[in-house]
Amino acid sequence: MKNNLNVNIDKNFNWEIIQKELRNHFGNEIYESWLKKIVFQEKSNNFILVSVSTRFIRDWIVSRYLDQILSTIKKFNKEIVRVEFKIDNKILNEKVDNKINLDSKISFIKDSFLQYNRIDQNKSFDNFVIGNSNKLAYEASKKVSEKLSHYNPFYLYSGVGMGKTHLLNAIGLKLKQEKKVTFISAERFMYQFVKSIRSNEMVKFKDNFRNTDVLIIDDIQFMNGKEAMQEEFFHTFNSLIEKGSQVILSSDRPPNKLIKIQERIKSRFSGGLVVDIQNPEYELRLKILKTKVEDLNLLYNEKLNLSDEILNFISNEIRSSVRELVGALNRIASFTRIYSRAPNLNEIKIILKDLLNINETKITIDNIQTLVCKYFKISKNEMLSSRRSRYLVRPRQVAIYLSKILTTKSLPEIGREFSNRDHTTVIHSVKTVEKLKKENNEILNGIDYLKNQILYKKENEI
Repeated sequence: MKNNLNVNIDKNFNWEIIQKELRNHFGNEIYESWLKKIVFQEKSNNFILVSVSTRFIRDWIVSRYLDQILSTIKKFNKEIVRVEFKIDNKILNEKVDNKINLDSKISFIKDSFLQYNRIDQNKSFDNFVIGNSNKLAYEASKKVSEKLSHYNPFYLYSGVGMGKTHLLNAIGLKLKQEKKVTFISAERFMYQFVKSIRSNEMVKFKDNFRNTDVLIIDDIQFMNGKEAMQEEFFHTFNSLIEKGSQVILSSDRPPNKLIKIQERIKSRFSGGLVVDIQNPEYELRLKILKTKVEDLNLLYNEKLNLSDEILNFISNEIRSSVRELVGALNRIASFTRIYSRAPNLNEIKIILKDLLNINETKITIDNIQTLVCKYFKISKNEMLSSRRSRYLVRPRQVAIYLSKILTTKSLPEIGREFSNRDHTTVIHSVKTVEKLKKENNEILNGIDYLKNQILYKKENEI
């Protein structure tokens, strides 16, 4: 893949070789569908910057493949400890050079490593899904975007994945049409501060942050410690407020709960409009799911057709955040792409096991053995015996198979739980059951029933 940007590429860092390794590791289908979309931008001392065309593609790659991508990169350069993504909206499909467009309404820190700006064209007020839990935050955000400095500062907080960054982005997207907007994360603000000190460019740093109409800082809770940096932020904050510029902040907690941030800064935050986003209610979760399904179906040829029963189930069980809802949908979409069909409810319970809000029992091999014996109407002593009668072998194989797929135990550990059987016996049992599942619907239905019993203590719902 050719890089579309003019950057200084480390001659010892060959992205094309890494791409070939990624194709070999993940397979052609995943590579062509997702990883080929990654464009290498630049390498720093211990991390690399890459870009993709949309936030959706970035979130999909990060949630599914990032750890393995990083492991692959480290094979060629052990110094790399992280991969950073940026969204390239390919505006006008023009090549980007290192100059700053002086006519732009969005400000940058000149000569910055990232030419950093977080405004995403795809996150606007129009596509923000509204419910009772976020309506106040939505309405307040719209007011801020319509009447500058009426609520100043505007402080928005919630748990992770609730949509606060979406609202900040929507405000920036609306205001940048007429105002000069700077949108940056607290971590990136600190990075630029330290970099400016080291390069003796504090004047440039101050000019870029104080000469803006709107300053939006995401995840302000990370701006902790570092007294010199907080001092500079405090003066920047005051300067902007005094001249009537709008300051907009987000955090995962209210101002008075911020840690290692100066009391005077927390007091200033509390002096504006402080609004929180509550956990999404069931109706909002269902509405979000339906909206995201529509978005996916517009993007891809493989249509995601999920029944109301499945949508209701996911909405009812995943309650903690919108991000987890979207992550669950991404997993289901991946299953659909691989198997060319949507998963049934039983399969969804397995795919989303770590996300579901179901009251699960602790899964142990002993528990699996007990339930399998009860299902096949044999005693545990019979199952664990050395007898090879057919009516004992099949339950034993099923129990071993379920132990393999539902626990993290190794093959030797599973063998020991079945009267010290060899790990090769475990492998044989797993392969036998996998073959039987394809040939015998009765076995398949029985295993689905047992999985439900083991995981959720529920009857088969399929």
